[in-house]
Amino acid sequence: MYMMTKAERVVRIPPSELKEDIDNVIDALTWDSYEGRLGVDKSMTVLINNVEAVGPGRIVHGDGAVYQTVRFDQLVFRPKDNEVVEGVVVEIVKFGAFIRFGPLDGLLHISQVMDDRVDYDLDNQRLIGKDTGRALSVGDVVRARIVSMELNEKNPQDSKIGLTMRQPGLGKLEWIAEDNTKKGDA
Repeated sequence: MYMMTKAERVVRIPPSELKEDIDNVIDALTWDSYEGRLGVDKSMTVLINNVEAVGPGRIVHGDGAVYQTVRFDQLVFRPKDNEVVEGVVVEIVKFGAFIRFGPLDGLLHISQVMDDRVDYDLDNQRLIGKDTGRALSVGDVVRARIVSMELNEKNPQDSKIGLTMRQPGLGKLEWIAEDNTKKGDA
């Protein structure tokens, strides 16, 4: 889920940067330090805006750098267990598909694609339902539910997020539309 929040953090301004335009330096250091990172609340900062210095900076004896408190607006992405997300298939592998939703990727295991036996088509990079003939390929837009989550604070791209599409209202968007049409005809 995306949300706008306000944050207050500290950035370290190295001595070599103190001769530059300090507002631009603070902006750049704040972006470098916090954008694309997971916070202690397990939310990922996607975008930072309206950075402003708060009070005077502090100098630590023996360091020479200035530690400046900054306040800023941030767009954060905070996935939650059982949240329904829409994403794009970015890779098909023998054991499932990787789905990109927001700034993260999740694994849709082959057993969680659909209520059908699923085969892996190596040549065409797709997963195919044995009975239904439905296929999942790179670039397909899907709706899935988060079933497990282990976020990696040091490298968010190494987070392990498990997804499922074996539930009514989930799956490739075309499948959902077909199922809704069939329900309307019945």
